[in-house]
Amino acid sequence: MRIAVFSAKPYDRTFLTHANSGQRHHLSFFEARLTEDTATLANGFDAICAFVNDCLDAAVLEQLHNGGTRLVALRSAGFNHVDLAAAERLGITVVRVPAYSPHAVAEHAVALVLSLNRMTYRAYNRVREGNFALDGLLGFDLHGKTVGIIGTGHIGLIFADIMHGFGCRVVASDPFPSPDAKSFVEYVPLATLFASADIISLHCPLTPETHHLIDADAIAQMKEGVMLINTGRGRVVDTQAVIAGLKSGKIGRLGLDVYEEEEQLFFEDLSQGVINDDQFMRLTTFHNVLITGHQAFFTAEALTNIAETTLANIDAFERGSGTLHRVTTP
Repeated sequence: MRIAVFSAKPYDRTFLTHANSGQRHHLSFFEARLTEDTATLANGFDAICAFVNDCLDAAVLEQLHNGGTRLVALRSAGFNHVDLAAAERLGITVVRVPAYSPHAVAEHAVALVLSLNRMTYRAYNRVREGNFALDGLLGFDLHGKTVGIIGTGHIGLIFADIMHGFGCRVVASDPFPSPDAKSFVEYVPLATLFASADIISLHCPLTPETHHLIDADAIAQMKEGVMLINTGRGRVVDTQAVIAGLKSGKIGRLGLDVYEEEEQLFFEDLSQGVINDDQFMRLTTFHNVLITGHQAFFTAEALTNIAETTLANIDAFERGSGTLHRVTTP
């Protein structure tokens, strides 16, 4: 099959090319994001391979359909950027990578916890400037603290295992408690989790029910000085409410790998320009905020799994047999 790969970075080219053993498919890589303006690049391609920041609304899907595209292969688990109803109406099959490396994301969440707790990012800069003062770097023992986990899929449960290893009490909230949860994971109502957790980590999908789950009301229920971590979906968090929580001191530390308006920011080098997102820039002014640019998934193991599953989806679609991780409307 002829496949147009959008939002292609050097690492996408490397891992997808390696997974395309025997050159069984023809891959064309485009650095551009998929939008209404760039969709014509896919004319004549059987399939397109898209990432989380590509636009796959009804207008773009219409253009893809008119150009002959029959398959949208997402190299991501998330699919909230796809108009699934429009895809089904147009006869376009949508597939995704349901899991790549839950360890990668869970371990990155732990890295944010540790870095924020001991302020290692501030200490690094201080030492480089010859400043060895410890004021402003005070952390706390993780041992004995309560960690609240919202969403106990594969990633949430791995994060729970790691935090339990530090000697933390683990409480969790999920409308569908996992049968794989260990005995030390205590499921509690969301309000109880907010009130009791010293650290809250978000691992839930983005749905209408979880959009802005962390809003002003939720933050008001949390412990004073709570640490909040989000490596899940950006729009689970109401940024304005979080900024207010930081200003009041209710949120003592904030770690983000995702952001609700990240489509115009992440995965690009914007260092030579002006970032016009005032909310994002306000977040960067807080000394107790650590933001990474959607890199939690970014390990060699995860990229290998993403590329191999993406190509396997395309193989299955072409053959009409095999495992096809299809996404459909609810």
